[in-house]
Amino acid sequence: MRPTAALLLASALAATALTACSGGTGDDPDTLKVSYKQSTDNSVKVMDTFLGGVKSQFEKANPGKKVELVPIKAPDSEYYTKLQQMLRSPRTAPDLVYEDTFLINSDITSGYLKPLDPYLAQWKDWDSFIGTAKAAAQGEDGKTYGVPDGTDTRGLWFSKDVFAKAGLPADWQPRSWDDILAAARAIKAKVPGVTPLNVYTGKPAGEAATMQGFQMLLYGTGDGTDDPLYDKASKKWIAAGKGFRDALSFVRTVYREKLGPDVSDALDPNFATTVRGELLPAGKLGIALDGSWLPQDWLPGSGHEWPEWSKELGLAAMPTQTGQAPGKVSMSGGWTWAIPAKAGNPDLAFAFIEAMQTKANARKWYVANSGIAVREDVAKDPAYRNAQPGTAFFTGLVPYTHYRPAYPAYPKVSVAIQEAMEGVTTGDMTVAEAARHYDEALKEATGDQVVQR
Repeated sequence: MRPTAALLLASALAATALTACSGGTGDDPDTLKVSYKQSTDNSVKVMDTFLGGVKSQFEKANPGKKVELVPIKAPDSEYYTKLQQMLRSPRTAPDLVYEDTFLINSDITSGYLKPLDPYLAQWKDWDSFIGTAKAAAQGEDGKTYGVPDGTDTRGLWFSKDVFAKAGLPADWQPRSWDDILAAARAIKAKVPGVTPLNVYTGKPAGEAATMQGFQMLLYGTGDGTDDPLYDKASKKWIAAGKGFRDALSFVRTVYREKLGPDVSDALDPNFATTVRGELLPAGKLGIALDGSWLPQDWLPGSGHEWPEWSKELGLAAMPTQTGQAPGKVSMSGGWTWAIPAKAGNPDLAFAFIEAMQTKANARKWYVANSGIAVREDVAKDPAYRNAQPGTAFFTGLVPYTHYRPAYPAYPKVSVAIQEAMEGVTTGDMTVAEAARHYDEALKEATGDQVVQR
């Protein structure tokens, strides 16, 4: 079979290729090293299975070329650290890496990633990707450093059985934060032995606390038109204002009233695995503020098969604080495939990206990992929209979604948010103290590039 377009692009980029193929992983120009985040749950092999299938396709289509999969088995925060260590040297840099969009600008600024614009200009499928997903992989220099493999949205999952016991409706659709707290209080009062509400919190939860927890609150405090974390006009980060404090107050209420999990459980770095693999399937959690990807853990072969989930769980959009327009809020992130600046075989790496991102393979991946399509042609495909219960619901939240201001300082800003959340979760800080702590950490994280609003 003929080589893919990116392999043919090598002639147009000959000088770059010759330079890149010297030393490091490029000592063997016929072997591609692909590094990715492997699930810490041994029974979840979604990424491994998908990449194994693409590897077989790629090697068959390109005789003589070999793909070596290099998984990194670690929680998110450890994965980021290990990946950055690998990217620093041509001796350890893979040819292709899986990058979270929240970290990509930090790695761009550090010089770890290669701009992909020469490849993208000759790849016709790039026109099928939605603009917001493309923007999530751009650096401040306007160049693109990654190809997104999907996005996600977030909302409220709830147990219909728990709701029935609490006297709550099976078609529950809260209109405000007060509605959520009222439901959690009803569960606490009427359904013993069940955690009413989970909101991820604290440093051990990492980005899950920041994004699934805090930002789903914070971005619902305004009118949806302005970013409450970053002011694009002044290019400065926004100090803690009323919306920030209100979001912290919600978290404080959940844990002070014991509407959430025990604090020791909430601050367990593996608690998300417990939520998906144990609490929800066992009917031990009433409401989960969580992501669109949860069903990947319940599919056949996942190790946590739960075919009844779509009958036993309900879905609701996260409301804005008081029900103000637009009424709903979501956050979106996602991951990208990027080529390290010190990769030995960049042309071969982009050829593999093309193989992963054919329409057929993209659809297969979105379905396998319960992802939200970033290709317009797949998003319209009935085979994608009808593949799983919940796909149409979470795709329908895209008009209400927001993306993190993933500028280079964002990872440190995220940690500052987690620390503020942890302070009110444990009760070690009042809301006012946590907000002050955040402002101090924000100034340090951003070089005092902070504005009051």
